[in-house]
Amino acid sequence: MTRIFKFDLSNVRGDVFGGITAGIVALPLALAFGVQSGLGAAAGMYGAMVLGFLAAWLGGTPSQVSGPTGPMTVVSAALAANMTAMADSIETGLSAVLLTFLLAGALQVILGLVRVGKYIRLVPYPVVSGFMSGIGVIIILLQVFPIMGHASPPVIIDVFMEVGRPLAGIDVHAVLLAAVTLAIIYLFPLVTTKIPGTLVALILVSIVPMVLGWDVPRIGSIPQGLPELKIAGMFSIDAHLWSTIFTDAVALSVLGSLDSLLTSLVADSKTRTRHDSERELIGQGIGNMASSIFGGIPGAGATMRTVVNIQAGGRTRISGMIHGLFLLVVLLGAGKLAEEIPLAVLAGILVSVGLAIMDTRGVKQLRYAPRADAAVLVLVLVFTVFFDLIQAVALGLALASLLFMKRMGDESSDRSEVGTMDELMREPKDPEERELHNMFKGKVHVHKLHGPLHFGFTSTLQDMAASIPDTPHVLIRMREVPFMDQSGLNTVMEIIQDLSDKGTKVYITGLQRQPAQLLKDLHVAPGIVPKEHILNGFRELLPIVAQYEGNSEGPPVKGNTQKEEPK
Repeated sequence: MTRIFKFDLSNVRGDVFGGITAGIVALPLALAFGVQSGLGAAAGMYGAMVLGFLAAWLGGTPSQVSGPTGPMTVVSAALAANMTAMADSIETGLSAVLLTFLLAGALQVILGLVRVGKYIRLVPYPVVSGFMSGIGVIIILLQVFPIMGHASPPVIIDVFMEVGRPLAGIDVHAVLLAAVTLAIIYLFPLVTTKIPGTLVALILVSIVPMVLGWDVPRIGSIPQGLPELKIAGMFSIDAHLWSTIFTDAVALSVLGSLDSLLTSLVADSKTRTRHDSERELIGQGIGNMASSIFGGIPGAGATMRTVVNIQAGGRTRISGMIHGLFLLVVLLGAGKLAEEIPLAVLAGILVSVGLAIMDTRGVKQLRYAPRADAAVLVLVLVFTVFFDLIQAVALGLALASLLFMKRMGDESSDRSEVGTMDELMREPKDPEERELHNMFKGKVHVHKLHGPLHFGFTSTLQDMAASIPDTPHVLIRMREVPFMDQSGLNTVMEIIQDLSDKGTKVYITGLQRQPAQLLKDLHVAPGIVPKEHILNGFRELLPIVAQYEGNSEGPPVKGNTQKEEPK
């Protein structure tokens, strides 16, 4: 509890400048994301203000700035359009949407409490790259209509299907405003980097239609003052919406957590610190829950705003809290001015955001990256744009995991060997190995395994075992097998059972700690492999084979077997 109310005051000046600068950058983005979500510019402001303050205060990444982001806004817009269409009325649909946001925040808190944040580092780069590039493409495509002076459809496929409508009635003024906005954003940093180009573009270009009297679509009415509580309507949701609410909440919580923790990694690299993943998810969850209660859209850690904050001197959570308070001041005093901002200006700003989100490095590396990685990146990108964002990430993770296991299986297959003593030990150096080689040519077959025995290697392992001819003795060497999962264990046991059924005596040597413990825990070996056939090393095989070959009716003499349990 004391950690919540204890603040680091060693960098107050830098935190104030960082927070105000991040707030200036966040202002146009919050308005733009609010409009794109379908809930209005005010919803973007409420989300940026409430989430930005609480996530900074309660989160685990000191320099991180949170608010509506491209990925979260795209998903929020899609589910808002779907939920409104399913509901019996617009009011019920809005309440269902806000309840989804509330539940998503609660799920983020749960994810933090069960400590899943650390697993973010296991997401493969091609999945992240394809996802971020797909989000960038979505944001850009959704601005095509507003740039031409028309309202954009919420579904990407409709952008292609209905593009003839805006093309038939292009608003030249809107196109000019969007083009000038983009030009200022990219050219103004050549003049100075002390003032954000997005803010300059927002102010200057928004004045143009007022002065020239151009009639272009604008943001419209924005509520003044503090937002009203929206929690009352959440308790009158239609029963048939609950399944969709829960599904969408899970998707939002996973996406928001992924988005935030990726930004936390960026903040770590910039400040040479380490974030607290679990606390960050809890802070983000509480912030999104509070934002939904006030009618705000959900968000996450925002990479661009976080980097701006750090570059301006922000280092502690005070900077993120000041960012939220700055937006509150703007909301209380400048709402009327924000109503006159043209939608084409916001569209130009969002195009720049979409271009910044796209992972150009990953796209450029497609020609040189391994084919499997390139395939995962392209597949995730396409699914993100045209289907579903969460399904795209899930599909990418599943495919990347399968391809990784196949690569590991191929590696194990290439380095494992099956052959006779003559083939695998042409010049044995150890005297006992040389004696075994000379005494039992053609009678001992060796199966040398290399690498982890996992489900990706079992098929190849079975094929290798099938190539073993009828022979009195088979030695399975596992000295280079550090790990074995249940699939690998069962496959090895099946191979041993098949060989035993044919009268072949099977031996295992060199068991490492984990495979040996697995055999012991599951009580597998005693029923299939005699205890005296599980050996520490190769040299222990000589007296056992000699005993069998000299007296095939009886087991080997106890004194000639290993004297200690395998490790």
